[in-house]
Amino acid sequence: MHTAADSLSASASEPLRVLVIDDSNTIRRSAELFLKQGGHEVLLAEDGFDALSKVLDYEPHLIFCDILMPRLDGYQTCAIIKRHARFSAIPVVMLSSRDGIFDKARGRMVGSQEHLSKPFTKEQLLTTVRHFGTPCAGAH
Repeated sequence: MHTAADSLSASASEPLRVLVIDDSNTIRRSAELFLKQGGHEVLLAEDGFDALSKVLDYEPHLIFCDILMPRLDGYQTCAIIKRHARFSAIPVVMLSSRDGIFDKARGRMVGSQEHLSKPFTKEQLLTTVRHFGTPCAGAH
């Protein structure tokens, strides 16, 4: 577990703990490969319920969350994470093949920081991590 002192001394080049939530095994595995190549620790969840337990157990620094998932969709998952004071500072980036203005606006309304269209490239994913990822953002 990280301490407040770790947060103050953390640099942008430190490995981040990144949670990828997507019901598509292909997307999860692609993201995992790209993120590990970028030197990051990767957690995978196949739906919102699986993700919530991983957020609680591992406190990721950054979350990529698919919008369209069974049981608990990405908007609901993001809203639950953001309503919890302990996790509200963790950046959430919505993943979707739907990149219309409505989808982006709805993501912002539930607290997401960004929207990344699928399929994404390794460079797009790692650029997003560099932009939003801060070591210990979610750890208290």
